[in-house]
Amino acid sequence: MTVVAFDFDGTLSDSEMTVLLGDRRGVAADMDEITERAMNDEIEYAESLRKRAALLEGLPEAEAEAAFDEVVLREGAADLIAELNDAGVTTAILTGGFERGVAAALEREGVSVDHIVSNRLPMKAGESEATASDSTSGDQPRVLTGAVEGPLIEGTKDDALADLADEVGVDLADTVAVGDGANDLPMLEVAGLAIGFEPKPAVEPHCDTVVSTMAEARETLVADDVLDDK
Repeated sequence: MTVVAFDFDGTLSDSEMTVLLGDRRGVAADMDEITERAMNDEIEYAESLRKRAALLEGLPEAEAEAAFDEVVLREGAADLIAELNDAGVTTAILTGGFERGVAAALEREGVSVDHIVSNRLPMKAGESEATASDSTSGDQPRVLTGAVEGPLIEGTKDDALADLADEVGVDLADTVAVGDGANDLPMLEVAGLAIGFEPKPAVEPHCDTVVSTMAEARETLVADDVLDDK
């Protein structure tokens, strides 16, 4: 028994949630530039996330939901997650992205993971505020506040992975982390097996192996005895 923790944007999905949201606010180019700088470890991830969220201030809830509905899993991701679940492996998504987009992508493929650790984009309607996952609504259309909240802004993925390992009852050295960007470095550095999914240049030296497809990720997990070969 072990834990396999995936990053989401750029790993399980080739979508970038903030860019999809930015498209609907007309700020996608600015979003993409900030994201690239963060993934290459040129600016702190928390700073980059706050900058991107600020650009989204005023985006209507309906537009945000439409953007989240565009988030998709990359080819083979759903099958790999399902196989890990069937094998009794604890699956997790640790992402600085947003829970609504992750949930939409998983639901569309009819697959689930054991744990999701993610962030949220607060929304407001008039003077009342709620999170984007809240189903209540006021008389006025809700819009994004431009803020962001959640455990993976200042918090790091190594702590999140350690907490999951402790909860499941496995050694951190027996865990697997799969990611691509600088904010994945903490979990890649502490996991027993660090798989880089088309990792950024600053990340690749910290990976035990590099893959470019979910099929290659599966082969790595088979070679490490996390999965049985079929």
